[in-house]
Amino acid sequence: MSIRQATMANLDAIASIESACFPQAEAATKDEFAKRIQYYGNHFWLLMYENQIVSFVDGFVTNQKDLSDEMYEKASLHDEAGQWQMIFGVNTLPSYRKKGYAAKLLERVIDDAQSQNRKGIVLTCKDALVPYYTKFGFIDEGISEKSVHGGVRWHQMRLTF
Repeated sequence: MSIRQATMANLDAIASIESACFPQAEAATKDEFAKRIQYYGNHFWLLMYENQIVSFVDGFVTNQKDLSDEMYEKASLHDEAGQWQMIFGVNTLPSYRKKGYAAKLLERVIDDAQSQNRKGIVLTCKDALVPYYTKFGFIDEGISEKSVHGGVRWHQMRLTF
């Protein structure tokens, strides 16, 4: 098992994992992932197991304090000098879930964001995942007013360093 950053060579695998993890209305497209890798590949973590991507976490950095739907669609809003690491997706292939892979990635993202002197990390999630993210120190800030991505009600969660 290893963790590394994404490159364009990983695009097909990433898009395939995304479609296995999210309904079409919520899933990012292959073109959106291409832009994400282009603009912030160094903030796109892949967990490799037996030379296969089994899990990934991605999100850009910004000075905006809250995660908004516009961020999912416009990778160009990435600001490497930003104070907040956003997380747009935590994805693990269904057959590899409940083995701690997403947790390993989240720990790495947290470590990287701290070492880059960010203020913290922001993500959104559905009701059922709130307890999972609290294990990492994220605080539930309630239902997001800025994200209704995919027509879903999202909780905004924040980990402040």
